[in-house]
Amino acid sequence: MSTENQLFSAVDALLEQVAQDDLPAPAERKRLREAAGLSQGQIATALDARREAVGNWEAGRTEPRPPKRAAYARLLEGLAARFPAPDADVPAAAPAPVVPEVFTAPPPEPVPAPAAVPASRPEAVTGGASRSAASSRRPGAKRAVAKKTTLAAAADPRFENGPLAVVDVDDCGQVSAYCVGGLVLDVPAKSIPALIDWTLTEARLGQARLHRNGRDADPILVLTAASLDRYGLPTALSEEERNASRLPDSHKVVKQITKAGLQLTQRGLGPWARVFREPEGSMRRCVQLCILPWNALDTREWGKKDDPQPLLTMHPADLAQYLGLYAQRVMTPRGTTATTGLELMAALRPPTRAEKDPATGEFKRAFNDDALTQVHDMVECEVPDEHPVLKGRFARHHQRTPAEMLMEEPYDWCRPLTDEECMVPYLVAVDINMSFAAAANGLTVGLNGPTHLTGNPTFDATLPGSWLVDLSHVDLSRVRVNGRTVDGERLPSPFTPKGDRPEGPAWYATPTVAYAVELGFDVAPIEAYVRTRAGRYLDSWYKRLRDAYVETMADMGVTAGLGGREFLEAMARRKRVDPTMVLLETAIKATAKGGIGKLRQRSRGQVPYYEPYPALKRETWRPDIRAAVLANQRVGLHRKLMKTAAAADLYPTSIGTDAIVYPSPGPSPLDILPHTPEGKPVPGTFRLGVSPGMVKHQGTQTVLWAEEQFEERGGVFNISNLIKTDPSAGEGE
Repeated sequence: MSTENQLFSAVDALLEQVAQDDLPAPAERKRLREAAGLSQGQIATALDARREAVGNWEAGRTEPRPPKRAAYARLLEGLAARFPAPDADVPAAAPAPVVPEVFTAPPPEPVPAPAAVPASRPEAVTGGASRSAASSRRPGAKRAVAKKTTLAAAADPRFENGPLAVVDVDDCGQVSAYCVGGLVLDVPAKSIPALIDWTLTEARLGQARLHRNGRDADPILVLTAASLDRYGLPTALSEEERNASRLPDSHKVVKQITKAGLQLTQRGLGPWARVFREPEGSMRRCVQLCILPWNALDTREWGKKDDPQPLLTMHPADLAQYLGLYAQRVMTPRGTTATTGLELMAALRPPTRAEKDPATGEFKRAFNDDALTQVHDMVECEVPDEHPVLKGRFARHHQRTPAEMLMEEPYDWCRPLTDEECMVPYLVAVDINMSFAAAANGLTVGLNGPTHLTGNPTFDATLPGSWLVDLSHVDLSRVRVNGRTVDGERLPSPFTPKGDRPEGPAWYATPTVAYAVELGFDVAPIEAYVRTRAGRYLDSWYKRLRDAYVETMADMGVTAGLGGREFLEAMARRKRVDPTMVLLETAIKATAKGGIGKLRQRSRGQVPYYEPYPALKRETWRPDIRAAVLANQRVGLHRKLMKTAAAADLYPTSIGTDAIVYPSPGPSPLDILPHTPEGKPVPGTFRLGVSPGMVKHQGTQTVLWAEEQFEERGGVFNISNLIKTDPSAGEGE
């Protein structure tokens, strides 16, 4: 006779068999997880699976197998009961009361584009109502809301009018707040304090948190020149005010803010200002002002480098649409694109969470293991010259050597053309899409403070950090790749930014030393500073920016499925499709590049040399992480250079950050990039495409033009960033 345990095992086996086909569609699996605020890693841990496996289940690439499949089905069934799919015909219900550790904003639902009305300006909506209206337009201007790029209405009723509004005054003196989707609100406020209170109580602006342990984004008001004049603010800052990046405390508007019981942060009332009241319990009451005439939106980041007019003269409705799309795809702007890129890291990996004390039942703050949670001691070799830790260490203008300073930077390399290359008619430059972001993908970085290893430690590629090691013995002059010999003399060294062979011991980040091992050479570190707690901190940051970039490029007709020639044609015409998408592409790339740079922000002269400056107080001031990303970008680029040389006997003449110049018989990248006999790119080489890490055409020049440049400048110099079909193209994307 069967025992109870045997019977239960038999029943469990039947349930498992029944569950084999009892899984929702892949997209629904992802929706349920996100609705519950769970990460793929959490589900993977619960099911004793790899995080990548959970991602494949949600993408439909693979299916879970027993016994994990039954457990996964049970999880999804429970989530479906708690988070049913929203009915498209029924308005989303209000969410449950917020508690610190479990709040997750429901996914947004699309709304149709607003219909145009014949009025001279958008139909206004009084107070915080949410009735859609058409935008007022300049004669002949495009509609602000295209069908494909219409922003979804916020499912959270607290933010039903979107993340931000552009405040402007029309010719009749009416103050209006232009929101996303063509919505316009009448603004009754007659002063800055009243405007802040109206935003906090009636406007229903803001954005739900990107992570369940994060915080909601504060609403943003973008003030135009006309609105500044209405509210008593100058339309331009004096030279002294520009240097201080703020109005003096004696200004009448600053006094109004103080008198009304509102507060400003220590940065004061500047281009990006935060005005707030004391929180009510756990609820923040803060509004961010983006003052457009004070250069809050730097045209080098948010607009066109060579033409600031499209951004500065943009209609308020168009500007709201542009910034609203950026907020939807990246996050609500927090200042410059670099600042926003850094804030995005913390928003996706919050340092703390609310944890319930089992003894008292009260919530307390706890740290997250996958985040940067505190400021750690810095290492001499990793910090810039002005850092306080170097005070008294070197002479004031001493130039630190590679043995004294970690010099992990992108390539800035060139070489003379050979006689054979001078006979080729063209130089073709290809550029890597969002190369820094791509280098961050999958990279393991340190999450805690440094541990000093001495006495010739053994190199461990799993420990992120800095290693003092001599790589001068690494000879790449004749190496074999995929069974073929590569002329390393025509390639830059992967160990220095200038491409020179190392001359002795130097500090390197872990990816650089690991690449030397990958090439088959012995390494013998002298000492090291490593981080024992590590993780892929930047993965979610990369994926957010990747999705934003790919979606924006798709809006301009550049999609992932295009072949080489079709891709080049789509890239050439993309800037004629939609001017707003062009600006958005620039802003997303600047966010990726600037976010990595902010990890080692330099002093801007706020304090004397060797004195602590504000950036050092951030948990995210981590020069070692920046060095690891740049090292990974450089060695990854060298790896592709080697495979391209082996596949096609093709060698670059110069490299500038992520722009690679090759001699070519024709003017197109298709004339040089190697392909298999089936017409596909050779694995491991450069590949045309829209995704980060793939390449696009940057420009073409003749060899004769290059020789003229060398003659004019008196020698060989790096021409990679001069070869541009589009002069406004960015460097180091």
